[in-house]
Amino acid sequence: MEIADLTPLESRIRYAFARGEAVDVRPEHGAPDSPDVAGSSVRAAVLRGLLLSGPVEDGEIPALCLRGVTITGRLDLAYAEIPYPIQLMACDFEDIPDLSEARVRRLDLRASRLPALTAPGLRVEGDLVLADCQVSGPIQLGYARVEGNINAPRLMAQDEVVLEAAQVARALDLEDARLHNPQALALNAPSLSLGTVLNAGGLRAEGKVRLTGTRAGGWISFIEARLHNPGGVALGLSSCEARQLTLRDAEPIKGEVRLHHSTFKAIEADPKVWPDVVRLEGLVYESLSPRLPAAQRLPLLEHDQDGFVPHSYEQLAHTYRGAGEDGEARTVLLVAQRRHRRTLPWPARLWGHIQDVTVGYGFRPARAVTWLLALLLVGAVTYGLHEPPRAEPGKGPQFNALAYAADLLLPVIDFGQEKAFAPTGAHQWLAYLLVAAGWVFATTVAAGVTRSLKRQ
Repeated sequence: MEIADLTPLESRIRYAFARGEAVDVRPEHGAPDSPDVAGSSVRAAVLRGLLLSGPVEDGEIPALCLRGVTITGRLDLAYAEIPYPIQLMACDFEDIPDLSEARVRRLDLRASRLPALTAPGLRVEGDLVLADCQVSGPIQLGYARVEGNINAPRLMAQDEVVLEAAQVARALDLEDARLHNPQALALNAPSLSLGTVLNAGGLRAEGKVRLTGTRAGGWISFIEARLHNPGGVALGLSSCEARQLTLRDAEPIKGEVRLHHSTFKAIEADPKVWPDVVRLEGLVYESLSPRLPAAQRLPLLEHDQDGFVPHSYEQLAHTYRGAGEDGEARTVLLVAQRRHRRTLPWPARLWGHIQDVTVGYGFRPARAVTWLLALLLVGAVTYGLHEPPRAEPGKGPQFNALAYAADLLLPVIDFGQEKAFAPTGAHQWLAYLLVAAGWVFATTVAAGVTRSLKRQ
C-alpha cells in the first residue's frame, strides 16, 4: 500500500512502528495531536503490511504497539513469521484475526474486544497476553507453542476456548476468567502441557472444563472457582499429572467430575466441593487436605459412577496409613469390604455378614475377644451348674467347667475335657453351638489376619 493512500492515523502508526513507539488514541490518554474516536480506525491490511514488510530505521527496534484503535477488515497473519513484538491493547476488532501457524516474538491483546480468535498452531517466543479480553466467539489455540506464559486473567469468553495439545513453557493464568458456553465445552484443553502451573483461581465456567491428559510441572489450582455444567461433565481431569490439585474454597461443583487414572502428589479439597457423580478409578495421590476423618471422605467413593472400585478404597487407606492414621485406614478397608459384599451372591453375603459382626472382617479384632469371652462365660456357667456325664464312667480327668467350655470353643487347643464328657439334651446342643462358633471365629480371624498382612 502506498504511503499516499494512508490515513493520518495510519501514517502515524507507520512511523511509530519503525521506532518501536506506542500509539494511544484513547481519549483519556490522548495527547493534543491524538485523533478523536471517530478517526481511530485503522485498516487490518495496513497493519499486515507493516508486520510483513514495514520500514526499519537504523538503531531502532520495530514494534507494533497500538492502544484503543478499531481494526477494520480481517487481520490475516496466517503462516507469517513476524520478528517483532505485537501489542494491540484495548483495541476493537471488527473481524476475526487469523494467526494460524504464525510465528511471533510476543503477542499482547490485553483488554481488546474480538469476535473470535483463530490461531491454531501459533508459535510465540515470549508471552501470549489475553488479560481482560472480551471474546464473543471461539478462541482457537490448539497445538500452540508458547515459550513464556499465557496470561489471561479476567478473560471473558462467550464460546469455546481451545488449547488442545498446546505447549506452554511456563504458566497458564486464567485467574478470575469468565468462560461461558453452557452445555458445551467452555475450556477444551486435552493433552495440555505446562512447565509450571495452571492458575484458575476464581474461574467462573459455565460449561465443561476439559483437561484430559494435562501435564503440569507444578500445581493445578481452582481456588475459589465456580464450575457449573449440570447434567454433564463439569471438570474432566482424567489421566492428568501434577504436583498438586487444589480446589480450596471452591463452590460445590455442579456436574460430573472425572479424575480417573490421574496422579497428584497432593489433593486439597473439602468434601463438600465434590458433586454426586464422580469417576475415580486409578486416581493416585500421596496426601489429602484438609485433614479429616475417614467418615467424611468415604461418601465420595460411594458416588463413583463405576460402582464399587476397590482401588479407590485401597488408595484412601494407603494415604491414611502414610499419615500414621492406621485406625482411619482400617475404617476405610472395613467399609470397602461392606461395599464389596453388596456385589456378591447371597451365600457369600451371609458369610460376609458373619465376618463383619464377629470380627469386622479382621479389622476389628477386639470384637473376637469380646465374643469369645462372652461364649466362654456362658459355657462355663452353664456346665458349672449342670455337670455333663462322663463319656466312660470312672475314666478321664476331673471336670472343670471353664476348661471344658474352652475345649469346645478353641479348636486348636485340647485340655482333655471335651472327649471325657458327653452332655445330653439342651446341653449337648449348647456344646455343638460352642464348637461351631469356635470354628467360625478361627476362620474369620485367620482370614482377617491374612488380609491385614496383605495390606501392609
